[in-house]
Amino acid sequence: TGLPSRRALQEKLVALGPAYTIAMVDVDHFKKFNDTHGHDIGDQVLKMVGARLAEVDGDGKAFRYGGEEFAVLFPDKKLEEALPRLETLRQNSENYKVSVRSEKQRRSEARRNNDRRRKTRFALTLDQPAAAPLRTNRAEMLSVTVSIGAAQRTELLEAPEAVIRLADEALYRAKGAGRNRVNI
Repeated sequence: TGLPSRRALQEKLVALGPAYTIAMVDVDHFKKFNDTHGHDIGDQVLKMVGARLAEVDGDGKAFRYGGEEFAVLFPDKKLEEALPRLETLRQNSENYKVSVRSEKQRRSEARRNNDRRRKTRFALTLDQPAAAPLRTNRAEMLSVTVSIGAAQRTELLEAPEAVIRLADEALYRAKGAGRNRVNI
């Protein structure tokens, strides 16, 4: 995913000040992506979600937590400051479409691209215009949604692990309430 790991998150948690918010993010129906479209598509979904989460603003920092779960840390931010940014992350994930092509379509497209490269190289050496752009096979477009649970440090929740646990509980309430939402 290109995101720092859970271990990097643990290192950041040690140095936190008295105010922070942690969000736990989970890809909705991830097992279905793997079962229906294969692990390669599942990997692409994780990369896409990771890329969307990496765009977090407001001094937030995204981490790969494990499996299809991610964490977003907002040092020195209260929950109400982080919530609009989390909602933006949720919407960005939902609005980004993932293109799914069958193995046969991928092989056919690769073959056409190789043919085009050979023709283009030949055409360019003869000082002729390059070949026309390729047409691609229609691909199924999928929307990927995420559920997010968030919690902030309080006097009762001083340990980062307790804040993570509360954020995780909020995440599962979001999933239970229909997924594709932010819950606190």
